[in-house]
Amino acid sequence: MSRDLANTLAAKCAGATHDQPFGPGHDVWKVGGKVFAAIGAKGDGLSVKCASVEDAQHLQDLFGWPKAPYFHRSWVHVPLDAGEGELAHRLAISYDIIRKSLTKKAQADLPPVD
Repeated sequence: MSRDLANTLAAKCAGATHDQPFGPGHDVWKVGGKVFAAIGAKGDGLSVKCASVEDAQHLQDLFGWPKAPYFHRSWVHVPLDAGEGELAHRLAISYDIIRKSLTKKAQADLPPVD
């Protein structure tokens, strides 16, 4: 799995926008102005949100994934070599959590989810 593939997967999320607020090489994906995924300059993994701190801790314990640097404890850093299916799954969960946290108006302004 590469940074390009992770970015391609994130770009497929309805209403997703790409930004580099921390400079070149820091890919940040947002929906409704809120971050749902990030790839740091090292490009070794994708930071995604989990439903809870407990879910994040479970993934850390199960797979040895670290807490996502600079994010809350409910975020994990999924290595890009975790496989396309796993990365796509974790990305979809993170996107869904963030999208559902938006106001009803902000959600209504987004394209429908496929």
